[in-house]
Amino acid sequence: MTDMHIDHRVLSDLREVMEDGYLLLVQTFLEDSERRLSQLHAARSAEELGLAAHSFKGSSSNMGAVGLANLCQELEERARRPPLYGIEDLINRIDQEFFEVQTFYRGEQQRISAG
Repeated sequence: MTDMHIDHRVLSDLREVMEDGYLLLVQTFLEDSERRLSQLHAARSAEELGLAAHSFKGSSSNMGAVGLANLCQELEERARRPPLYGIEDLINRIDQEFFEVQTFYRGEQQRISAG
């Protein structure tokens, strides 16, 4: 099942492969993502923005956060084509998408911890 935020097939594969390590993987992804989001907001050049978007795209994609990965890819492509007018809109969309993803993965953490 794929919704617009999460590819659940990727998640079920990760759960199978990681087994007991899955919870740690989710925690690491959430912490890592907050750091990457801060890097996006702190970027002072198109190059910094592109690098931050690229690394965020990779980790999001690996965790099945397809909406977030797509937005990061869009940002990475935009950063290669200055001027960066209107880029704030895209960063705001990434913020909103991360909020959705974060909410989902926090639910995963609770579900696993309760199980």
